[in-house]
Amino acid sequence: MKFFELPESLDAILTRCVICPHRCKVDRKQGEQGFCLSGYEPVISSAIPHHGEEPPISGSRGSGTIFFSHCNMKCVYCQNYQISQEFEGRQYDIPELSETMIKLQDSGCHNINLVSPTIWIPQIASALFTARNNGLSIPTVFNTGGYDDPKIIKMLNGTIDIYMPDMRYSSDDMALEYSMVRQYVRHNRQSVKEMYGQVGGLKLDSEGVAVKGLLIRLLVLPGNIGGIKKTLDFIKNELSTDVYLSIMAQYHPAYRACEYRDLNRMITAKEYLDVIRYAEKKGLTSGWTQDHISLSQEEDLFIPDFKDKKIFKYYRKK
Repeated sequence: MKFFELPESLDAILTRCVICPHRCKVDRKQGEQGFCLSGYEPVISSAIPHHGEEPPISGSRGSGTIFFSHCNMKCVYCQNYQISQEFEGRQYDIPELSETMIKLQDSGCHNINLVSPTIWIPQIASALFTARNNGLSIPTVFNTGGYDDPKIIKMLNGTIDIYMPDMRYSSDDMALEYSMVRQYVRHNRQSVKEMYGQVGGLKLDSEGVAVKGLLIRLLVLPGNIGGIKKTLDFIKNELSTDVYLSIMAQYHPAYRACEYRDLNRMITAKEYLDVIRYAEKKGLTSGWTQDHISLSQEEDLFIPDFKDKKIFKYYRKK
C-alpha cells in the first residue's frame, strides 16, 4: 500500500498554522490558538465501533469511529456541538492515537473513521504512519465537514482510502451566516475534486463494505438553505453521475438553531423528496437515502450525547 511518507512536513505547518482555509498562522505547537481554539495534541471525545453510519461504512461489525473535538466550522445547528464547540474530550498523544487505531481494528471494525479530522491532519498522519508499521491494515475514512484546503488534501494522497465529505452549502453567504466560514464553496468543491481524483468512485467488497473511494454527504436543511440542487449540478458536471451520495433527512434543531427562525424546525417530507427527485433527474442514483417518516418517529436514537460513554441512545437500548 502506498503511504504518505512526510508527516514531518505536515507537522511543520502547525508552527504557522495554515492547515485549513482560515489560515490563522498561529503557532499551535507553542499553544497559540486560532479560529478552532485547538492546541497541538489532538483532543478526542471517544473511539468506538459505530453502527449508525452509511451501510458500506458501518458494515456488520461497525466503523472504528474516532470523534475528534474542536472544529474549523461553527455551525449553529451542529449536533456534535458538545465536542465541536464545547470541546468535550481529553488530549491524546500521537502514540496513544496510534494504539487506539490498532485497538479498533482488533475489535473487528471495518475501518478507522476519522470524524472532524481537518484541523488534526498532521497528528493523524503521524499516528497512521506508526499504526501502519504496527499492523494496521483496514481502510481509513476521512469524515469531514468539507471546509478543507485542497492543497492539504493533495498532501494526503495515499494516506486516506475513503473520503466522506459534507457538501454543506452552494452559497458562501449561507456558509458565513450559519457556519462562520468564508469562501466555503470554492474550498469545498476544489477539495472534493481532489479527493475524487485520488480515490475515484466508491468501491465495495463482496460483503458490500467500502474499501476505497468517495462518498459525499448531503444534509437537507430546512427550506433548502444549503442549496443542494446546485451542489448536485456540480457533482454531475464536474465529477460523475456514478458518484455515491448519502442524502440525509436527519436534520433536527440542535445547539443554537432555535435562535434562527429558518432553522428552528425539522425538514418536511416534501423538502426531502424534492431533493431526491432532483438527484434522480440528474442521473445521480448511486448511494443511500433515509426514511423521513421513520426518522421523525425515532429521531433521537442517533442524536449524540458525548457526555455519555455510549454516546447514542441506540446503544443504550441494547
